[in-house]
Amino acid sequence: MLSKDQYLADPCKTASIPYWKAQSIAIPDGMKILHQDEYDYAENQHFVDEPYFRLIHNLKDLAEPVLPQGYSLCTATLSEYAAHINSCYDGIGITEEELRSYTFRPVYDAALWLAVKDEHTGKIVATGIAELDHEIGEGILEWIQVSQGHRGKGLGGYIVLELLRRMKYRADFVTVSGQCSNLTNPERIYRKCGFTGNAVWHVLKKHKYCESTE
Repeated sequence: MLSKDQYLADPCKTASIPYWKAQSIAIPDGMKILHQDEYDYAENQHFVDEPYFRLIHNLKDLAEPVLPQGYSLCTATLSEYAAHINSCYDGIGITEEELRSYTFRPVYDAALWLAVKDEHTGKIVATGIAELDHEIGEGILEWIQVSQGHRGKGLGGYIVLELLRRMKYRADFVTVSGQCSNLTNPERIYRKCGFTGNAVWHVLKKHKYCESTE
C-alpha cells in the first residue's frame, strides 16, 4: 500500500489519483494505469489509451480571484450541480445520487462547492467542486466546468482561484487532473492559475474486440 511519505515525496508522479482514493479504490479488471515513464505503446496497443495530466499547486503567490461583471455566486442543489456538470460534457457525466455520495466522503467540505449564476438570466453557468484531505493536507479539484456560451470570460479561472483561496490556510498543496485530449484545454487554465508539473498518466482499457475474443 502506498505510504504517506511515498506519496508526499512527489504526489503527481507517485499516484494517478489523490492519496485518499489510492487507499480505498482498486483498479477494475481489464484496466491498467501507467505513468508516462512506464508506458510503452507497443506493449499496450491492444488497449484504448486515455492520457490524463496531473498538476500540483503549492498555494503560494495566489492571484486574487475576480468574478466577471454580470455574474454572482449562488447556492445550488445537488440536482442543479448534476444538471450543470452534465450540460458541459459530451460522453461523461454524473448523477444526483453520485454527487450525494460525495457528501459522505471524509474529504467533503461544503465550503468547497461553488456555483455561479448569470445575473441577467438567473441560470447557473459555472460550477466547481473541491475536496480536502486533512490527513495529509491535500486539496483536490474534482469538477470545474463553465457552460459553453459563457466560456472565455474568466469564469473558469475565477472558480479555480476562489477554491484555491478557500484552501490556502487549510491545505499544504492542491492537485488536479484532467483529460489531455479535452478540447476545452482545461490544463491551460490550471497552469494560468499557478499549477505546475509534467506528470501524465495513461488510463488503459481493453478494446471490446479483444475482450470478446479472449
